[in-house]
Amino acid sequence: MAQAGAGRASHDGAQAHSIRLYLLVWGWLFVLSACSYLVDYFHLQGGLRWSLILLFMMVKAGLIVGVFMHMAWERLALIYAILVPPAALLVFVAIMTFEASYTLLTRIAFFGGS
Repeated sequence: MAQAGAGRASHDGAQAHSIRLYLLVWGWLFVLSACSYLVDYFHLQGGLRWSLILLFMMVKAGLIVGVFMHMAWERLALIYAILVPPAALLVFVAIMTFEASYTLLTRIAFFGGS
């Protein structure tokens, strides 16, 4: 009935998670935050810096949403309803960014830039 390592079932059917899981996630959040700090400490620059910072940020957000907001134990339909719209927005923003760069470069090529 209860998943291995996920906790134990309580009397009302809800699942209680062990404190060990939360402490483990807090530990990982601390380690990932330290890694984000080390990116600045070692003076990384450019695309490497931003990609590492965004990677650590996304992993931390995933841990928080998955464990502290209990999304890891929700039905798949609810997960899709919450995660698909922001993912679609990110795709649309990326498309608009590429188009904006193309438009800017085209204007510079045809009208000259200063």
